[in-house]
Amino acid sequence: MGLASERGRIWRLVASHVWYKTLKWLHGGPLFRLRPQPGAPARLLIAPQDLRTADETNAADIYGGRFLFSGHLVETRGESPFELEGQNPDWLRELHGFGWLRDLRASDSHLSRQNARALVDDWIKHCGRWHPVGWEASVITRRVMSWLAHSPFILEDGDHDFYNRVLRSLSRQVRYLRRTINETHDGVERLQAALAIAAACVSMSGQGRFARQSIRRLDQELTRQILTDGGHVSRNPRAIIEILSDLLPVRQAFISQGLELPQAMQQSVDRMMPMMRFFRHGDGAFAHFNGMGSTPNDLVATILAYDDARGAPPTNVPHTGYQRLVGGSSVLIMDTGAPPPLALSEDAHAGCLSFEFSSALNRIVVNCGVSGRSNEMWRKVSRSTAAHSTATLEDTSSCRFLADKPFGKWLGSPVISGPKAVPVERDDDATGTRVTASHDGYKAQFGIVHTRDVRLSGDGTVLDGIDTFVQEARGSEHGDLYTIRFHLHPSVKPSLLRGGTAILLVCRDGEAWEFDAPGSELALEESIYLSDVYGHRKTMQITLYGRVADSQTASWQFRRAALAKLSRRGTSEFDELPHALELPLEPTGEPSETPVEQELPGNPPEAAPVQTAEQSGEMDSVEGFEDPETKS
Repeated sequence: MGLASERGRIWRLVASHVWYKTLKWLHGGPLFRLRPQPGAPARLLIAPQDLRTADETNAADIYGGRFLFSGHLVETRGESPFELEGQNPDWLRELHGFGWLRDLRASDSHLSRQNARALVDDWIKHCGRWHPVGWEASVITRRVMSWLAHSPFILEDGDHDFYNRVLRSLSRQVRYLRRTINETHDGVERLQAALAIAAACVSMSGQGRFARQSIRRLDQELTRQILTDGGHVSRNPRAIIEILSDLLPVRQAFISQGLELPQAMQQSVDRMMPMMRFFRHGDGAFAHFNGMGSTPNDLVATILAYDDARGAPPTNVPHTGYQRLVGGSSVLIMDTGAPPPLALSEDAHAGCLSFEFSSALNRIVVNCGVSGRSNEMWRKVSRSTAAHSTATLEDTSSCRFLADKPFGKWLGSPVISGPKAVPVERDDDATGTRVTASHDGYKAQFGIVHTRDVRLSGDGTVLDGIDTFVQEARGSEHGDLYTIRFHLHPSVKPSLLRGGTAILLVCRDGEAWEFDAPGSELALEESIYLSDVYGHRKTMQITLYGRVADSQTASWQFRRAALAKLSRRGTSEFDELPHALELPLEPTGEPSETPVEQELPGNPPEAAPVQTAEQSGEMDSVEGFEDPETKS
């Protein structure tokens, strides 16, 4: 029955893939490219802000023809980078996305401005009509947002013909997104395409006839993808960061132009802001669930500067499927949800009932996270159940992913089967918080249901857990060997105690925790931490072994054994910890009221400078304008 169900899902994926490919060929294929280019808008009206942090040191490398993207360095040796062939696809996506314009702009030099204009003109000349990577929907989205955001930098000192070429190209790219948005990958990619179209409608003149349609489509995507509790339908914490990075500037552009905000836009921002805090540990890093890798702390801090409420994070987000337990300065975040829908599960992990645990600024128990390397092998490793701090049966994953052959090359590797029922119970009282959850991801294969019961004391000094394995049915395979893993953060130094029956965990600041699992076979083994900004790092994991036939339960406990050597100021409340770096990166003025955008003139005379609007006395002229993150 289970195998037939999986085959049915696969064939539905194949049919859907063929259908959408056909539609995309019709809407954005050769027929689109052969059509005459539409007339260019008369002028740009406003430039939405780019919230992502710039690095001006990259400007000199780009001027010298050295492009370092996605871990790949390419030297053009005097050629246009857009004429090079055989380069890494990820490198090409970053090149054609033009996100590096913020680095050129940050250098604030006449030379960088000339270099930016030359590269934009090169792209229009060589790739303006078509490029196999440069015209992918996600790449077009990033390019449109980058060109709009940095248009004052690109267009200043530019001549009349260049101005028109840029506007014609922008118009053509936005037109392509409008025609193919229904065929883009569902999820964040489609929502960002809707945001780019809406941003173009607000930023370019003469788009009134498209404005209502684009706003309605954006409203639909936000309503469909942003859940009631503020999480994204894909259950990926990274999705919230990516969406808010584009949504906040578009919202501010609407406000600056005096347009009425779509209802879903404001509701989505209000819902997602608390979820940004939900996934954060005491050191500001996001928990590693369902595709979340290393945390872009600068971008997160900039986004949180736009949070007017600055309230406490929620503790129970049942629609997204996570639980947050807080006691004193200790935080536990637990995955208690089923996999996302099939079409949105490309980055989903088999980590049901896994958790991450931190104390103040120390992350102690983590998941392995997502590798920054573009390597399919590491991607498979990071998605497996064994890469998460939870239990596995017979070293198999609780979810099954689409295999590479015969359809994986075209369909990717979505989740084709996994937990269906994940009941959760939560109990909060003065003594602490208790969460009990179970999943049936192993029921079809082994007939076993895994239940995890965790309790964090009110003062955060004790974390108790019980993992239970109940044989509820006869599975398709025989096996009852379970392994419970607790992956440790690389900064934690473990050592065996009492003849190997307990483990001492020492953090960098001297804080120490003791782990004990009476009655279980306990081991300390090597592991790997994939979500480090400096690459993969060796670490350790605590493992408990057992057989369901011998014992259906395994009890374990983390208990604080020593406080940090250096006293820390401030309270133990999460939002008041010193890691909260929002203020240094806060944009100029009040971000909720003073958008940092620029009005752009109509068709300028040759070499006329682009002017900026003065808003609430906070805006400088274009000569003195800086991005807020650059000022930081």
